[in-house]
Amino acid sequence: MTRYASYLTPAGAPTWGAEKDGTLFDLGPSGLGVAPTLRDAIVSDALSSTPSTANAPAQAVDGTRFLPVVGEAAKVICIGVNYKTHQAETGRADAGHPTVFTRFTDTLWPHGADVRIPPESAMYDYEGELALVIGRPAHRVPRAAAWDHVAGYAAFNDFSARDWQRHTGQWTPGKNFPESGTFGPYYVTAADLGDVDELVLETRVNGEVRQHAGVADLIFDIPAIIEYVSTFTPLAPGDVIVTGTPGGVGLFREPPEFLAPGDIVEVEITGLGVLRNRLVA
Repeated sequence: MTRYASYLTPAGAPTWGAEKDGTLFDLGPSGLGVAPTLRDAIVSDALSSTPSTANAPAQAVDGTRFLPVVGEAAKVICIGVNYKTHQAETGRADAGHPTVFTRFTDTLWPHGADVRIPPESAMYDYEGELALVIGRPAHRVPRAAAWDHVAGYAAFNDFSARDWQRHTGQWTPGKNFPESGTFGPYYVTAADLGDVDELVLETRVNGEVRQHAGVADLIFDIPAIIEYVSTFTPLAPGDVIVTGTPGGVGLFREPPEFLAPGDIVEVEITGLGVLRNRLVA
């Protein structure tokens, strides 16, 4: 399995490359020039066969400053209340259609970077999620054809200002504070990752497991999500859909436990690595 990352070179230039055994091999503009960005590589289908890393500039993963793994998406669509365990803790009734909200691209933030808790929020929370990246134009895609439009996957943390999320019935303000959508560290193609129903998602806060679920537990599975979302908005290669979070968020713990400066949140998904961020004031 080849894992891809977006990151900065030692000289501070943005690039992307393949990770192997703790080393990053530069396939971007400062390296082999396969494509300017990882998103461009997805759009051009440059990852349909694994690019060679021979003669690529290399650097250790340790000490590397990462970038949001696919940070230039035109659309980031998020699905809410999409695991039975999360639905149960919220007390929401069954829904006939996915709950959808949007996230602005400028909220995306990298693995390893500190996340600032907004001073306007006293209820800052985590949501570990699986994100998928669209690989082919998708408009009114039937369920049976949905998998053909998935390019690959990465881990996502949908940090949420719950107080702002609850101001009205619209969730957009609580889901779009700066630095609130951490994304990465690695992207894996759908062909390499295999059956997503076999993936396990786990979120930890300061080492304590808060969320643990199989992706097979999604209420609306990935084909259903793509069919629904692509009906109301055309999706382009490089667009991102964040598929929902399991039960165990801080808001519904007894008593509620929100994030504080110094907390370290990790989201780990089978094959996709560990997305880690520290919270700061």
